Amino acid sequence: MDGETTVYHRKITEKIESSMRSLKIFGVELSPDNIAVAIVYFVQGVLGLSRLAVSFYLKDDLHLDPAETAVVTGISALPWLVKPLYGFISDSIPLFGYRRRSYLILSGLLGAFSWSLMATLVDSKYSAACCILLGSLSVAFSDVVVDSMVVERARGESQSTSGSLQSLCWGSSAFGGIVSAYFSGSFVDAYGVRFVFAITAFLPLMTSAVAVLVKESRIPTSEALNIPIGFFESSQNNISQLWNAVKQPSIFLPTLFIFLWQATPQSDSAMFFFTTNKLRFTPEFLGRVKLVTSVASLAGVALYNGFLKSVPLRKIFLITTIMGSALGMTQVVLVTGLNRQLGVSDEWFSIGDSLILTVLGQASFMPVLVLAARLCPPGMEATLFATLMSVSNGGSVLGGLVGAALTALMGVTKDNFDNLAVLIVVCNLSSLLPLPLLRLLPKESPENPTGQDTEKFK
Repeated sequence: MDGETTVYHRKITEKIESSMRSLKIFGVELSPDNIAVAIVYFVQGVLGLSRLAVSFYLKDDLHLDPAETAVVTGISALPWLVKPLYGFISDSIPLFGYRRRSYLILSGLLGAFSWSLMATLVDSKYSAACCILLGSLSVAFSDVVVDSMVVERARGESQSTSGSLQSLCWGSSAFGGIVSAYFSGSFVDAYGVRFVFAITAFLPLMTSAVAVLVKESRIPTSEALNIPIGFFESSQNNISQLWNAVKQPSIFLPTLFIFLWQATPQSDSAMFFFTTNKLRFTPEFLGRVKLVTSVASLAGVALYNGFLKSVPLRKIFLITTIMGSALGMTQVVLVTGLNRQLGVSDEWFSIGDSLILTVLGQASFMPVLVLAARLCPPGMEATLFATLMSVSNGGSVLGGLVGAALTALMGVTKDNFDNLAVLIVVCNLSSLLPLPLLRLLPKESPENPTGQDTEKFK
């Protein structure tokens, strides 16, 4: 009888899995692994619930200037710069017999711990930076784990198929952002930042929960005990292989372009202080703006997936960078108050401006992910993809720090915005600087899998 029951349950499970696989989002079947990947990215998006609270906490509770806020934000992003290390660890040291599941569970618990501290004990910029850094480490580690699963599927596929996988990932993240967006502002207004941090502490536990969906064979205890012994030798091997891969022109040159493209200065912190201190935008209104930008981010993913994933990479970067620089200048209109002279309120102008820039920004960032995934050779998927994304994140952090330096240099503070328009113009014009280096990107038919032929870069 027990045997019949087991067979029955197995058949039911197979039917459920079969029906789930027949469902597709962005052209990707909903296998258990893909569902796990989508949920982890969803958690990354929904953690945006705390982003607005963090900004207000640094500004109002800790009384930091725009430049200081940008530096704290940059420091908290440091875990994203050493993602290959997480790849080495997860690939070389199984935790409780698993290389994927255990680290997803651990990442979720670490995230919950860090935000619990933010909700209770943190009271200085140093402790805040440390806790935000721990939360960032939690997300970065889980990101490496699920990215390795994505890259295994993307390797050797066409740009279109790779684009569908990345669209699923970032579409899930954007959906998570939509879910949390409105409440991020209204909760701050109604209950304060500590309450938002407490709610956020529960969200990373979703990452721990979905670990059971990951299909992974348990490594025998005897084998697992021997793995750490050869960890250093294995790591040295991996580093050697990584260096041999990265120094190939077909990988190094596009990576250099991605870094420079991301490293241009940003004025985000200064604009946040301007909109809250000068224009008196409330947390609730900024939550609504975040809702609009989250929907716009999803629209950007859909735009890329529907119309741009077959367009050559060089053309996408050229068009989106020029348009982004030109449209970014519209922030000067808001700073100077010209929009009010044209009869457009600050609130409506800010919403429209954010919507357009977010759609364009997300559509232009998708090719970075696709290019990074398709550059990875067999056997090094997780490590090399993590390295490429670390380089991209490093460029973004550098851009933020350069923006912080320019903000301080131009005398933009929490009360003085006289040179903010100049700062915006400088930041937007600098985004055009990497364009002469577009030749570093592969010039290939977008529907063909990436090869390692350097002729494609001529």
